[in-house]
Amino acid sequence: MSKLFDINNHVVVITGGTGVLGRAIAKYLAGEGAIVVILGRKKDVGEAIVADITQAGGEACFLETDVLNREKVELNCADVLARYGRVDALLNAAGGNMPGATIAPDKTFFDLDPSQFQTVLDLNLTGTVIPTQVFLSPMVERGKGSIVNFSSMAAFRPMTRVCGYAAAKAGISNFTAYMATECARKFGEGIRVNAIAPGFFITEQNRSLLTNPDGSYTQRGQDVIRQTPFGRMGQPEELCGTIHYLISDASRFVTGTVAVVDGGFNVFAM
Repeated sequence: MSKLFDINNHVVVITGGTGVLGRAIAKYLAGEGAIVVILGRKKDVGEAIVADITQAGGEACFLETDVLNREKVELNCADVLARYGRVDALLNAAGGNMPGATIAPDKTFFDLDPSQFQTVLDLNLTGTVIPTQVFLSPMVERGKGSIVNFSSMAAFRPMTRVCGYAAAKAGISNFTAYMATECARKFGEGIRVNAIAPGFFITEQNRSLLTNPDGSYTQRGQDVIRQTPFGRMGQPEELCGTIHYLISDASRFVTGTVAVVDGGFNVFAM
């Protein structure tokens, strides 16, 4: 039997693991035999996810973190190495947005809050750089590892409203390409860096932007559906197959790519 997609006993660290997407990915990977380490700020949510995974027969743990605090992330890495001895994959799923870094239809660029713009850049971009620096180190020591960053549709084209978020995600796509070459040239072909660009999925962060209290779509949500050939939002579990591929040996000659999972949104023209 081919073992290209085998991730059994792979130690997979997921930042932002308590979010809607991170939670779905964590449960799926644990079900496939991976040892999942969930990093996040919401301890109660993280522990609940771990409980769900262990009750289903999987293995997981939760570590409280702050992806902008290098010392905290280094302690997380030390804990992971003490428990499991290695890190096979890192998923940089932490991120978010803030009202001040967006420009509503009744506002203009002059209403943008530079401090919140900077916060969004830090959370998404620097919050990817720091965990990558920390968890890449044990991968380099072993000569093998896979890093998957989380980009966005907003990285491909400048969408209205999300000024700060789009800038940050474009930075993540660029950082992914840079790190793919950096790692391969200096640490060998065993270290791969890719990204995933989800289309539109309902999360805690965008629910009020895309849906009304009764569950119907807002105008923004309708705009998304109209521009998505599949005619619907994505389901969190629909990201799992691509993630599985990118952290397994099935993609061992793949690095520097941004894998799009969007129901056709990015290729729709009119």
